[in-house]
Amino acid sequence: MITNTPSARGASALAMAVAMGTAILTAAPAVANDKLVELAKDPANWVMTGRDYNEQNYSEMTDINKETVKRLRPAWSFSTGVLHGHEGTPLVVGDKMFVHTPFPNTTFALDLNEPGHILWQNKPKQNPTARTVACCDVVNRGLAYWPGDDQVKPLIFRTQLEGNIVAMDADTGQTRWMMENSDIKVGSTLTIAPYVIKDMVLVGSSGAELGVRGYVTAYDVKTGEKKWRAFATGPDEELLLADDFNAPNPQYGQKNLGTETWEGDAWKIGGGTNWGWYAYDPDLDMFYYGSGNPAPWNETMRPGDNKWTMSIWGREASTGKAKFAYQKTPHDEWDYAGVNVMMLSVQKDKEGKERKLLTHPDRNGIVYTLDRSNGDLISADKMDDTVNWVKQVDLKTGLPQRDPEFGTRMDHKGRDICPSAMGYHNQGHDSYDPERRLFMMGINHICMDWEPFMLPYRAGQFFVGATLTMYPGPKGDRQNALGLGQIKAYDAITGQMKWEHMERFAVWGGTMATAGGVTFYGTLDGFLKARDSDTGDLLWKFKLPSGVIGHPMTYKHDGRQYIAINYGVGGWPGVGLVFDLADPTAGLGSVGAFKRLQEYTQMGGGVMVFSLDGDGPYSDPNLGEYAPGDPA
Repeated sequence: MITNTPSARGASALAMAVAMGTAILTAAPAVANDKLVELAKDPANWVMTGRDYNEQNYSEMTDINKETVKRLRPAWSFSTGVLHGHEGTPLVVGDKMFVHTPFPNTTFALDLNEPGHILWQNKPKQNPTARTVACCDVVNRGLAYWPGDDQVKPLIFRTQLEGNIVAMDADTGQTRWMMENSDIKVGSTLTIAPYVIKDMVLVGSSGAELGVRGYVTAYDVKTGEKKWRAFATGPDEELLLADDFNAPNPQYGQKNLGTETWEGDAWKIGGGTNWGWYAYDPDLDMFYYGSGNPAPWNETMRPGDNKWTMSIWGREASTGKAKFAYQKTPHDEWDYAGVNVMMLSVQKDKEGKERKLLTHPDRNGIVYTLDRSNGDLISADKMDDTVNWVKQVDLKTGLPQRDPEFGTRMDHKGRDICPSAMGYHNQGHDSYDPERRLFMMGINHICMDWEPFMLPYRAGQFFVGATLTMYPGPKGDRQNALGLGQIKAYDAITGQMKWEHMERFAVWGGTMATAGGVTFYGTLDGFLKARDSDTGDLLWKFKLPSGVIGHPMTYKHDGRQYIAINYGVGGWPGVGLVFDLADPTAGLGSVGAFKRLQEYTQMGGGVMVFSLDGDGPYSDPNLGEYAPGDPA
């Protein structure tokens, strides 16, 4: 295995690649990126977390539709053998399904012709200390696929909780290279799904709750060589700001703010990690993501706007240079980490002008839509009318107009702040239906009380400074601790919700929209549900072995359309259940909010796959049967 020192890793990775006979090219054309775009165009595949670079989580397949969805039955299933929260979604490329797990981050390749046959599995040996510094369960959000070229075979990428990014041969599962991206000694872990653009793989970072300074890094897919790294806080040269950074919107702020909006050197332990989702526009060669909360949570300890935490970034993929950044929650007081999904669409704005848009449902309870070419703020709508920390967002300045009643100053216990630190939206990967021009959003409906306290920074220890109590929002049942979630259909141009429904618990994992007019999502209490995309009516549901914090996907194999979803309760809402905690303020406040979750589900871990009438490979009962003398 490659040594863990960063200086040695680059050379070791290169040596490993050469030893395995993979030719290393310093400048190769972006053919692999074109291949990935083409693979994503085939709805039979699911080649990245959001299906394609638009991150719409939308399928054009229609075999499963409003009329047929009631015929869905289990076709096959796969247990990962791992407990805790299973976030993200499997990938499907051709005849293979790639499955990931939470810590210890095992990766599997399954043969879709005979899904009971594991083609390969890669089980890393990790430093168990990583578990102790993980913020909110030991989750992992998924894998990335690179389709290969004439010199290097296809690769699968995963992140490991201990801080490494790993490249594996997609055919054999053999480790090709590994690089250290994060240092668990200072509390920096990895839970993000890697993201392939051209011949680079992008990786973020986790650990803002421990004072980790956030960054995004691009590595060469073939060698693991670091191409560039861009921080969220600090000097402009380390933020990789373009010369024309925010030129179309100077009101957002431009130069030197990564240090000037912090007191002293507080930016060095200031958070801004990104562990959520990316999106990419190949025509603009720009990718988009959100930076997370500042550290510590106690706002009194870090005066200033604390840029560029809590921001939507638009960067050039090739260079990492930032063209724009829009800070949604300056001087965040509530842990509204802004790393949520970025979904790309082309729509006409209210004036009828067609624009390339980016829509982002933020943890702070606001859904933002920007022009992704220059960062113009198009709209900023409350995703629920119970959001109360902010009155409205000024579209000219981009600034939120706060309600001081719900601030979190020292020597004061803030009460009934909506949303809670969990946000009205969190890590769930939502979807966009381009035919209906609707965003299908899984929502949390959770509020909180907040009491701050002072604490020193110690490397590798939690750096929060607040005690939280969480409970259902005003539309939920606070007496019985239920009604913690919603599912909604949102029009970003009109700002209206076409339909919405309450759920028993938060819709933590996200949604998938389909051209068949059906929207799928999983629930924490363990159901896969299907709703009419036009009306929100519930059409079908199935009880899974464990609660869901991942998002559904769909693929086609041998002419059949399948729906697949990870099951395995955990994540932030499940920390009380998976770690057997009882103090309502434990788990950064989640234990009290989800105290009844254990009445509805227990731990598990795997993938469940559905088809019409349950048809699939094992409809042939002889498939995979043992025959004496058969080497297979």
